[in-house]
Amino acid sequence: MVMLDVRNWDEEAYRESILDDRESHCRTVFRSAFAPSLNPNLNLNPDIIVTASSHGLVASYSLSSAISHLENTSTNPTPQLVLQAQPSWALQAHQGPAYDVKFYGHAPDSLLLSCGDDGQVRGWKWKELEESETPIREQGLHVNPVVQFMNPQHRGPWSAMSPVPENNAIAVDAKRGSVFVAAGDSCAYCWDVRALIFQKSRGLLLFSMYGYDSDYYNDVWDSQETSKVKMVYKGHSDYLHSVVARKSSNQVRFFIFDAKCPTAILHSYSLVLDVFFDCQSGKCIQVIDPARDNSLREVSSVSCIALDASESWLACGSGHNLFVWNLLASAQISKISAPTSCQDIAFDDNNILLVGASPILSRMDMNGKILSQIKCAPESAFSVSLHQPGIVAVAGYGGLVDVISQFGSHLCTFRCT
Repeated sequence: MVMLDVRNWDEEAYRESILDDRESHCRTVFRSAFAPSLNPNLNLNPDIIVTASSHGLVASYSLSSAISHLENTSTNPTPQLVLQAQPSWALQAHQGPAYDVKFYGHAPDSLLLSCGDDGQVRGWKWKELEESETPIREQGLHVNPVVQFMNPQHRGPWSAMSPVPENNAIAVDAKRGSVFVAAGDSCAYCWDVRALIFQKSRGLLLFSMYGYDSDYYNDVWDSQETSKVKMVYKGHSDYLHSVVARKSSNQVRFFIFDAKCPTAILHSYSLVLDVFFDCQSGKCIQVIDPARDNSLREVSSVSCIALDASESWLACGSGHNLFVWNLLASAQISKISAPTSCQDIAFDDNNILLVGASPILSRMDMNGKILSQIKCAPESAFSVSLHQPGIVAVAGYGGLVDVISQFGSHLCTFRCT
């Protein structure tokens, strides 16, 4: 029997602890990313993972601290023990879920960018976040973003303004100073990051549009050298889900859910299009239509895309199908039946890593041959990220992040709090 002193019982703190525990179990990590080391010589050994979660939080977790805590709390340590990890720092980055995080530039001068359901993209200096000495309980808004964009609203009948469309994904092209976002208003936006950083260094205010008339929008953004949209990519009839930048060819690619394509109407199902845009002109230069094959009647929407390091191969997941395209030949090379509904994919040299609506990390070759399958902690995984040499982080439902070594063993598993 355990004797407890109830004279100093704090009922309110007890209630909050119960609520926090319940919330942590229903939290979802939509994206995890390995952070660059502030010391370039140590970047081969990943230590920091940044997460974007359904609570709108962007947080940083130390792998070395998690592994050390695992070893100290168990006489027989096992990597499958789920740790309640405390973040090194945490930001309340968005109102509503945070969907994606990306790093822009190289450490120690890199920016951490995030996007979310509130239609905003925010960026912080990575070095400033890592060196902050603010206690964790006082964090949330303790570091101000150095860049901030908000998607424009559209004016409808009787001057009614549409809701601010969410941002579902980010792609970066640091060479050209561009950030691409896939938005929920059927448009994609290219933002000029270098101009913003330059203006910020001169002490000028950032400019975010909460609503606009199209003529006023163009006039203001042409006359003010702040928060410039380089290009707006239009033409889709439904929301954009994913985006990647093909930097070597100065192209940007969007995967969309488009229900108004004539082929989709003919076959009576929703259709996925892979669309190439030229970054400078904003013109559509190529459309890849998987449903031109009449046998692909189960194609509904593309949930994930990935480019290999050479930017010659593209993989896209749709339901239980995985399509591999050779971009130089503009041809589909293989259609793979995936072991689970695809939710995220990544290239590891000539292999493809896939996670989805089951607790499995699959590794396969370009032809779809499964090379390995590893059970991972999240029951439904939304993110797979890779750090050379071969360390993989899988994140998803329950706020869980499972870090797997290049040999297939579990380094650690922790729950974001």
